[in-house]
This record gives sequence, C-alpha cells and structure tokens, in this order.
Amino acid sequence: MTTFVDRVELHVAAGSGGHGCASVHREKFKPLGGPDGGNGGRGGDVILVVDQSVTTLLDYHHSPHRKATNGQPGAGDNRSGKDGQDLVLPVPDGTVVLDKQGHVLADLVGQGTTFIAGQGGRGGLGNAALASARRKAPGFALLGEPGEARDVVMELKTVADVALVGYPSAGKSSLISVLSAAKPKIADYPFTTLVPNLGVVTAGSTVYTIADVPGLIPGASQGRGLGLEFLRHVERCSVLVHILDTATLESDRDPVSDLDVIEEELRQYGGLDDRPRIVVLNKIDIPDGQDLADMIRPELEARGYRVFEASAIARTGLKELSFALAEIIAAARAAKPVEEATRIVIRPKAVDDAGYTVVQEEDGLFRVRGEKPERWVRQTDFNNDEAVGYLADRLNRLGVEDALMKAGARAGDGVAIGPEDNAVVFDWEPTMMAGAEMLGRRGEDHRLEAPRPAAQRRKDRDAERDEAQREYDEFDPF
Repeated sequence: MTTFVDRVELHVAAGSGGHGCASVHREKFKPLGGPDGGNGGRGGDVILVVDQSVTTLLDYHHSPHRKATNGQPGAGDNRSGKDGQDLVLPVPDGTVVLDKQGHVLADLVGQGTTFIAGQGGRGGLGNAALASARRKAPGFALLGEPGEARDVVMELKTVADVALVGYPSAGKSSLISVLSAAKPKIADYPFTTLVPNLGVVTAGSTVYTIADVPGLIPGASQGRGLGLEFLRHVERCSVLVHILDTATLESDRDPVSDLDVIEEELRQYGGLDDRPRIVVLNKIDIPDGQDLADMIRPELEARGYRVFEASAIARTGLKELSFALAEIIAAARAAKPVEEATRIVIRPKAVDDAGYTVVQEEDGLFRVRGEKPERWVRQTDFNNDEAVGYLADRLNRLGVEDALMKAGARAGDGVAIGPEDNAVVFDWEPTMMAGAEMLGRRGEDHRLEAPRPAAQRRKDRDAERDEAQREYDEFDPF
C-alpha cells in the first residue's frame, strides 16, 4: 500500500475558554472584602502551518480528529486561569484548505504560511472585572465561550515547475531519475508509479522542480484509474511535458493518439489551457522507436508543439530538454508580478452598523442575529438570576429592545438569539435598565418573576424568620 496521501478530511476542535470565577474576598475582621474572582483563560487555537519537511498528509489520514486544549477557569484572589495551548499542525507546501461544500478557505504556499482552522473560545470574565459603580459586588461571572469546531478538507497540490504527463510506462519516472537526483520506483508494468515523484533540476543558472503525474488513462478526469486522484498536482506547474512512448508494445496505441487522449483528459479537468506544452518522444534508443519518432515528428511540429527526442537509457537529448524547460520557466517567473509585503488593511464598521439584525420569521418568532448578542448569550449562566439580568441590561444598552419594538414585537412574543440550530428562545418582556437599587442578594434579580429555586428558598426562610421576629416582638408577657 502507498504511504502517500494527498487528500484528507480533518475534524478540528479549538479549546473552549475557561469560566470566570464569582468570589468574594474574605479574611479575619473583613468577611466581605469585595469581589475577587479572576477571569478564565483563552482556549487554544488549531493552526495549520506550512513545513517544508512535511511531504504528505498521511498523519492526518490516520488521526483525523485534532483538538486544542481548553483554557483554565479563574479562581479567587484575582487569579486568572491559564490560557489553552495552541495546537500547531504542520502541513506540506501547496496544501489547499476547503470546507465541506468545496469552498476554498486558504491556499497555503510558502514556508511558514499559517491558517487558523479553529478559533479558540474567549475566557469568561470574573466578578471582579464585572464590578461597577451600580453593581459593586456581582454574584455571578461570565462563562467561557466554546471553541470553534468544524470539518475541513485538505488537498495537497504539488508545488512544481514542470509536470510530466503521459500514459503509464511511458518513461516519466526514468526521465525524472536521470534529469534529477530523484530515485523513483521503475518497472515495465503499468501503474508502477503510485505517487507523484519530485526532483530538482539545475540547468545553467536556473533551478526548477519537476514532477511526474501517475495514472493518466482514458477517463482519468472522470475518476477512472488513479488519474483523478493526481490530476490536481499539475495545477501549479508552469509547463506541461507530454512523454510519448515510441516503443509501445500495444497494437491499438500510437504516440499521436496517446497525446490526443491525454490532452482530452486535461481539457475535461479544466484550468490548464494557458500552460505551454512540450512533447518528448521517449525511448528512441530502440531502433523501432527512432523510426517512429522520425515519422510523427513533422505532424507534431505542424500542430505547434516543440518536440524533443530523448532516451533515459542512452542519456541522449536530456541536456537540450532541460535547458529548454529552464528557458520557459525563467520566462514564466519573470512574468509573475512582484510579491509585495502583506499590508494591514483596517476596515472600520459603518456608522449606522448596529452589529446585529432583528428579523420576524414566518411563524411570528423574532430572531436576533449578531456577533455581540450571540456571544453574550453563550457567556451567560442562565441558572443565575443576576447573570440573566446583566444580559438584559447589555442587550438594552446595545439597542436590541428598541429594535424589537420597531420590528413590531410586543410583550409575550417569542424572541430567539442565535442561529436556528443553537438559539436561546424566550418570551420577551420589555425591561428598563436598572442600577444596584433594584438588585437583592448576590445572584438574584428582582426584575425576574420566577427566581431560581435556591433564591426562592432563601426568601421563604427570610419571610419565616421575619414573621417569627414580629410575633416575638408583639408578645409581651408583662
């Protein structure tokens, strides 16, 4: 089995942010020293980095699930949680990252090029960071955001200047072995080459890479044989070299028909019409091969091809071929635009951009979409009444309530914040932003009609104690 893998589906999960801590400083003679809950740590990112020493995606084929570490939760005494460690995944030069629908997310070319495949979640703020003049001792903290989890497809497209194409056993591997220092597997049976072979060629002052593309047969562009699996490796090449076998033993084949078949497969694959072509008549060391080359060369030149005759065994015609390729590659490199340093582009938001939208759906539900509202909902502990009240204050300050009123929402209407598959739905009750005077104990908010059970039990105990005290005060035995 081959150990070369050039297409994998990778399941990445970034680290989740640590939860913030709700804590009150306590010490002797100072039982309520103020909030001192620390912030949660940031979750680690999943980062793809181009590494020249990596040549295949085999590791991700065997281990497709990769996860970064989570951030640590905050603690009392203003101790922030530790950030999660980023997970750096080395990938070969020329890796293309796509989503499940086939849209290109990143084209990683060049040593050190990076792409964040999964964004780590933010850490939640502790109650020390949430304290304000109106809320001096918050009884809640924000939750850490979950890390981004998604599936991506990675495809390796070989970064080579020259692509050798042709039928199996046409002599591509033999040519690359004598043109460069590459040592591919060579034999006289079809599909000897199961992976693209790369070699480095020096011709004068020009140094370029050359690759052979295995498995091209009729129907390769439609998935027959191994052709479709490796056709992607010709996309980055500057020149295509047709290797034609002039000594084939198959009676139903000849070099001209082989050329027409391969060109048709390249045409159906698409995107290669602008690449210059060179034709190499290979295996001319065989007497019949030289005779056939002399017969078909005028026809190929009449079609506009530059034709070279070569033999990997006799080492003939190689120098002329290598220098001709170097000339084409040098011209292609000179025609490329000069690479400029990446500029930092600042795109400020429009003045009238609220950062969210409110839309009424067909079923009457009002849906709020936006980065801030959705993030705030993810960070809210809905088991804490004060945290829910804090969320209501934030949404009110952002203008969500005014937008709901303008959209026609009334008290009791359903409102959803977030995407359809993961939204928080509640019955909307218009509120007014309030200060600390409307708050009771830490963790409670009097604006909510249905407090949590623990808070209700405390209220019941307080009411019983007040009633017993009143009865005691009213009782006067004298």
